[in-house]
Amino acid sequence: MTETPPIDTTAAHSARVWNYWLGGKDHYPVDRALGEQVEQAFPEIVEIARAEREFLVRVVTHLAREEGVRQFLDIGTGLPTANNTHEAAQAAAPDSRVVYVDNDPMVLAHARALLTSSPEGSTHYVDADLTDPGPLLDQARAHLDFDRPIALTFLGTLGHYPVEEGTYALVRAYLDALPPGSFFAMCDSTNTGPEIVAATEAWNEGASLPYHLRTVEEITAFFDGLELMDPGVVSIPFWRPDRTDIGRPEEIAQYGGVARKP
Repeated sequence: MTETPPIDTTAAHSARVWNYWLGGKDHYPVDRALGEQVEQAFPEIVEIARAEREFLVRVVTHLAREEGVRQFLDIGTGLPTANNTHEAAQAAAPDSRVVYVDNDPMVLAHARALLTSSPEGSTHYVDADLTDPGPLLDQARAHLDFDRPIALTFLGTLGHYPVEEGTYALVRAYLDALPPGSFFAMCDSTNTGPEIVAATEAWNEGASLPYHLRTVEEITAFFDGLELMDPGVVSIPFWRPDRTDIGRPEEIAQYGGVARKP
């Protein structure tokens, strides 16, 4: 059995800070300190964290219920909180199969929390580096049928990689491996306001992994060659919001969308 690598508690880590913003319990003082620093500069960050989780639930539920998807590959899953991908997918379709991917030691230590499933479906965890698609996809093939449609999700993950062609090429490597009829969902933060730019600077001073803001156009470029679903690339509260009797979505600096591979 491979030994779980040690957890570094001396530097803030994105998965743990995100867990803190979501109200989880899996974080350390260094994570809370950075989380509070960023929140002071940009109070909307907590709203973004929660809106991203709500986006995940709406996307996965729609794909399972309306598009008939039964396989999900969640890359950069982070620490489990509430309404994880397998919970949303199997609530809509109990026979859904979900593979989570991450390579953070603390996420690995919590893998058992992810490895729960409906009796009809399955849930698995892959410890792999997303920058090396070949081995990652080989492990995913042990649990998913790559001859049938798969929903690939990168939610709040690609911002940790530079705004350059190499990042787009990396995503294309995953999309090329998927069969026609598969779906791709992603979202990340955008440089659509001075507050989030300042908050990102604070993040990059204290986190072990920097974050790179993109323009809305640079987010949209990840969907090149795919069939974007309505309403396209939008601030995520506006992506097919649930019907409510009161209130309406408000724009936040987190944009994303969902597309089908033709």
